[in-house]
Amino acid sequence: MPNYLAHVELHDPEEEEDYELLHTAMEQRGFLRQIQGDDGASYELPNATYVMQNTDITLTAAQDLAIAAAVETEFEYSLIVVEFDNTLWTNLDRLVRKFGAGERT
Repeated sequence: MPNYLAHVELHDPEEEEDYELLHTAMEQRGFLRQIQGDDGASYELPNATYVMQNTDITLTAAQDLAIAAAVETEFEYSLIVVEFDNTLWTNLDRLVRKFGAGERT
């Protein structure tokens, strides 16, 4: 199943909240702001970078979803969506799982 990485740049956003609109719109379409490593941990991606892992949609469909999310912000934008099999990264922050009542590490 394919994996996609999308990077979306909003042109001339006025406030950090403008990107929050994008983050929400991308998440609603199945893109996440974290990537899962081979170690099973999740890592935070750089700002405005998203992944969709192990999906059954096409690259064109993934691009269409990213475009729809960017359009929802009402800003001009640039974006790229790529399909990937392998990734390497450096210095991404590992996300810490928060446990609910009765759960243990």
